[in-house]
Amino acid sequence: MKILFIASEVTPFSKTGGLGDVAGALPAALAALGHDVKVVSPRYAEVKDARLTPTGHSLSLRFPFGTPGGPILSVRLSERHELLFLENEAFYGRAGIYRGESGEFGDNHRRFAYLSLGALQAAQRLQFIPDIVHINDWQTGLAAVALRRGFQGTPLARARTVFTIHNLAYQGQFGKEVMGDLGLPWDLFTADDGLEFYDRVNLLKAGIVFSDAVTTVSPTYAKEIQTPEAGCELDGLLRRYQGRLQGILNGIDVEEWNPETDPMLPARYSLQSMGGKAECKRELLRRSGLPPGDAPVFGIVSRLAWQKGVDLLLEVLPTALQADIRFVAIGSGEAQYEEAFQALRDRFPGQVSVYVGFDQGLSHLVEAGSDFFVMPSRYEPCGLNQMYSLRYGTVPIVRATGGLVDTVEGGLEGNGLLFEAFHRSALLGVLRRALALYADPPRLEAFRRRGMEKDFSWKSSARKYEGLFASLLKE
Repeated sequence: MKILFIASEVTPFSKTGGLGDVAGALPAALAALGHDVKVVSPRYAEVKDARLTPTGHSLSLRFPFGTPGGPILSVRLSERHELLFLENEAFYGRAGIYRGESGEFGDNHRRFAYLSLGALQAAQRLQFIPDIVHINDWQTGLAAVALRRGFQGTPLARARTVFTIHNLAYQGQFGKEVMGDLGLPWDLFTADDGLEFYDRVNLLKAGIVFSDAVTTVSPTYAKEIQTPEAGCELDGLLRRYQGRLQGILNGIDVEEWNPETDPMLPARYSLQSMGGKAECKRELLRRSGLPPGDAPVFGIVSRLAWQKGVDLLLEVLPTALQADIRFVAIGSGEAQYEEAFQALRDRFPGQVSVYVGFDQGLSHLVEAGSDFFVMPSRYEPCGLNQMYSLRYGTVPIVRATGGLVDTVEGGLEGNGLLFEAFHRSALLGVLRRALALYADPPRLEAFRRRGMEKDFSWKSSARKYEGLFASLLKE
């Protein structure tokens, strides 16, 4: 198959979250299965790579607000896997992907209309006629509309469209004046099968309505978003389209996240030889400024945001820290949470270490050196850190939601610890269960081994997408 994959970020060139990881890994896995994949993404100011080469082609897109254009650049990662970057200084030559210091960019509707339509025009320019156009999140929702309405009569019209929702909470809502600004016909501004959403334009809704199939990043999240509790007011629409909706669990990069070969660790280890994990714990305590010892280490690497449940964790930790435990946190996000974690560190010196920001090497060390990894999310479409933890023999403590419940197995013969209610008593209860597990080394070792035996590679996920694509082409 020929697959055109459109995403607003792609690791390692640009990233704010899981979408970037998926755009980096899934196309590579599909290419490894023998498909021809071209990934299209903006060339932001931060995308600087010596491998970027001009294709000799450029874009010119006509909108009511003007005719933006720019060159198409390329990075070829393998024979069947190519990245195309759309360059436009006015749209992407600024610091930040979606927002700057003063908040969301006011022209995001234009910036991502350029990506959505530009990716389709780039395929035409390069004479790459896809069987599948795989679009991701609200930033690419207009590509599905364009294929249905603007590219009829062209070879691209035969392509089937798959839209992946990585996080339903981010919907790309704009005032209805953007209809005229982008040249969208007003017959699309309807509540049932159009872009209208409470008298605004909703570009994530556009992707849902105009695509042939809709996926999200875990089976449980696909069910949750059809409920009022997690549906972000789109649950009714998703129930109506449930026949085209399915959840396919994300994978992880098992080359980067491999305790047997990880160059960021002071010692490597495996299922057959676990000694290096103890050395990683000692180094984690040393680098975190915490005293050495046998106390259990609880780690977290997270965006510090409401979704991640860090407010509940902060509420519970002062009680949990009455026991002899260590807590190591890495993250950044909302100022109130950054300050609260720093205050906790000051209150419990010798037990709590906090690094505000992101450090790749330290995040690997937290995964390897912790005994437990905590993810108390309110909701979690997929989650990656729990899979990293399992692979590194670190027992995840997670709330039973979304992809967390799809990957972490609870119970006496499980590989992790789950709690149901988003409540302090539930989180305190599971932390006490963790202490009991730590006090039983043979049982702890069995949990670790069951986690390390799981396969979370992208190959399995890619096979499921391959099956979905093939089924669409048979229709």
